[in-house]
Amino acid sequence: MKIVNQLFVGIDVGSRNNAVYLMKPDGEKHSSFRMQNNRGGAKMLTERIVSAIQSQGLEGVVIGMEATSIYGDSLVYALREDGKLGQYPRKIHVLNPKLVNKFKESYPELPKNDDVDAFVIADKLRFGRIGKEVYMDDYRYKALQTLTRARFYAVQDLTREKQRFANYLFLKCSGLAQDKDIANTSATTLALMERFETVDELAFADLDELTAFIDEKGRNFADPAAKAKAIQAAARNSYRLPVTVNNSVNQAMAVSIATMRALEKQIKVLDKAIEQQFKIIPNTLTSIPGIGKVYSAGIIAEICDIHRFQSQASVAKFAGLVWTQHQSGEFEAQDRKLIKSGNRFLRYYLLEAANSVRRCDSEFRRYYDLKYKEVNKHQHKRALALTARKLVRLVFRLLKDNRLYKPPEG
Repeated sequence: MKIVNQLFVGIDVGSRNNAVYLMKPDGEKHSSFRMQNNRGGAKMLTERIVSAIQSQGLEGVVIGMEATSIYGDSLVYALREDGKLGQYPRKIHVLNPKLVNKFKESYPELPKNDDVDAFVIADKLRFGRIGKEVYMDDYRYKALQTLTRARFYAVQDLTREKQRFANYLFLKCSGLAQDKDIANTSATTLALMERFETVDELAFADLDELTAFIDEKGRNFADPAAKAKAIQAAARNSYRLPVTVNNSVNQAMAVSIATMRALEKQIKVLDKAIEQQFKIIPNTLTSIPGIGKVYSAGIIAEICDIHRFQSQASVAKFAGLVWTQHQSGEFEAQDRKLIKSGNRFLRYYLLEAANSVRRCDSEFRRYYDLKYKEVNKHQHKRALALTARKLVRLVFRLLKDNRLYKPPEG
């Protein structure tokens, strides 16, 4: 049953201080003030909210704040755990900043300051059409989310570092960087760059010694001698750097290699922590071939309770796996882009999971191949996004029905 007689509280969150606006049910101002973004400030806020509810004879409260990195998380915990506030019906919303900004456009000539933003948030709450409140009933999801998001950032850092190393590799040994059969950041390539100071040392190294070195570092080459010859040929065709420049590139490469190895170690540590935390959350996603515990955890950490979503389409929209539409009259564009909004963490784990599942499941592999052949550009990116969209439907149904995945026959 909807409560009409309630207080609306808009909070503009900052790293040090929060601006608060308390609005009556009819839209009139009750009060506005600032509070420190700490435990004492949260206690003062709840006391003022309770006082306003009591003095105005209200029945409950709706609290809203913008999603501002991690600065509002602790405040949400404090508001949910406060016993005085808990005696009243209350809802807590963490709003998308784009939603607030769009609503703010309906107020012409408003000044830009934190007090005004708090007012706009409170009035947005009063008008409604916000969706479900922030989900923090089960802190297991938040604990898992902290780990999966940390892993996401570590993977992004590793990707950027690999690109930096690839640039250094081109400077030192351009032929090796250009060879498609030699991975730029493979263990063998890293070992070669550490072992040989200059490209000439690599190009004219003893072939038998180089073969033995590659066989030891690579460990999976069917013909290490042929690989050694290919590497030397690439080195001989490479540009030569001045000695001073070459020395600086070596130093930069050494730092980059150390960074990549440290990040890879961090990711392994996070993977173990994720798997450990994931054990206490029942799920059926790991029954999908190829999805694995880490990707399943990343998906569930963002979705939380599947019953928050009415349909698989709402999950896809939440993840940003829906496409913009460009239509005018009878014309409709064929080259459409994914919407820019959505949960980037959920989208990342769905895309990674889809890429893994399509290698292990015949139905997803067939679907990916079909979508790949439909166009002549962006084949993999498009096919993978569509495969992830297909995966959303499966994820929603498995979690909603609490059942295991049954691969298609044949």
